[in-house]
Amino acid sequence: MTWHVLGAGSLGSLWAARLARAGLPVRLILRDPTRLAAYRAAGGLRLSEAGHTHLYPIPAETADSPGPVQRLLLACKAYDAEEAAASLAPRLSANAEIILLQNGLGSQDAVATRLPRARCILASSTEGAFRDADFSVVFAGQGHTWLGRAGQDQAPAWLSDLQQAGIPHTWSAEILGKLWRKLALNCAINPLTVLHDCRNGGLADYPGEVASLCMELSTLLQQCQQASAAEGLHEEVQRVIAATAANYSSMHQDVAQGRRTEIAYLLGYACHAAAQRQLAVPLLQTLHQRLSAHLAARGLPTT
Repeated sequence: MTWHVLGAGSLGSLWAARLARAGLPVRLILRDPTRLAAYRAAGGLRLSEAGHTHLYPIPAETADSPGPVQRLLLACKAYDAEEAAASLAPRLSANAEIILLQNGLGSQDAVATRLPRARCILASSTEGAFRDADFSVVFAGQGHTWLGRAGQDQAPAWLSDLQQAGIPHTWSAEILGKLWRKLALNCAINPLTVLHDCRNGGLADYPGEVASLCMELSTLLQQCQQASAAEGLHEEVQRVIAATAANYSSMHQDVAQGRRTEIAYLLGYACHAAAQRQLAVPLLQTLHQRLSAHLAARGLPTT
């Protein structure tokens, strides 16, 4: 079955290139005819890994191209996910599967509500990749991808495609816990790197701020029935800061390059979840306000 990949960013390109390298059928779905023409001029997707670069001339199309879509990897930004998925609604087969590879929380529910007939599969990845040019991605660090649907223990047969493509993965019926854990990690690290204008390792200079934030996030996770995601959160945040000390967070990179951030699906979602439960989270709220003001001062969206 063909893998349609919408979102030729770092992770979408990384998946597409590895699936194609394994001989699996892949098609990219690009934003508009201009992007499609640019892609064709580039000759395909370039993947750089371990010092070697290979070109993969993966077929590409736009959302309004003909033909059914049965399996879709949605790898665009969280704020684009709902509309991007909806643009393919006329082409989705009955019981189509959509693998949602977005940061944070909130966009997944929006896609599922917009496309109730589709079977949405949640995903969370720790793989490292970045684009060094248009339609060119660098595999920066081996990670792991968790996939699942709440309450579904049996993994789908098509996970063998990921095995064949060398994409480390695990199926989990507790996928929501994985997404909440990653949201908490991102909330504890990314906004502070923007506000302090530092690499991840620079947060070692603010241990009290990080520790207090982790404590509040742990309380929120527990109130959201995600106790396992709260366990050892501060220790893991410290490990991530140390392990990625030389890296700039994705949010820092977005701000530095004048791009919209995913603040609404990280801090925004966390603050909203707390408000729904009448849980006081003064540190998260203050952090959200500080980051919003920082973005606004640079002419960037705050939602």
